[in-house]
Amino acid sequence: MTTDAVLFILRLLAGVILLAVLAILFLVMWRDYKSALIHVESSRRAYGRLVAVEELDGVQIAGQVYALLPLTSIGRSPTNTITIDDDFASGEHALVAYRGGQWWLEDRQSRNGTTINDIPVKQPIIITDGDVIGIGSCRFRLDLEH
Repeated sequence: MTTDAVLFILRLLAGVILLAVLAILFLVMWRDYKSALIHVESSRRAYGRLVAVEELDGVQIAGQVYALLPLTSIGRSPTNTITIDDDFASGEHALVAYRGGQWWLEDRQSRNGTTINDIPVKQPIIITDGDVIGIGSCRFRLDLEH
């Protein structure tokens, strides 16, 4: 084999290796881009809302709307995600959390308790669209976006 043929084969091999490295670099960057895009989209995702509900002669009247976050704390204290002005609510009254693809309601050892559809919450419980959460004298309807 002549030196020209060997040099041609080496150049061809170097070109193939360069293209393979560029292809791998492109695939790694594409996966990183897709991962970042999924993260950004999930942080923008609207999880749903709690709608303050009052009952007047058996008719529900919608009030203030609160956006739900993956971890939403409710109570009188200003450090809560949703602050309510109710003397019957504790400082840190309840927690609404998105875990394992489901929404959970947890009473945070409040003095007057938390209810779900007028049933006292004793331990963390799964909640669904349309459930009414009672905190003190306030009622909130859970509206989930599908």
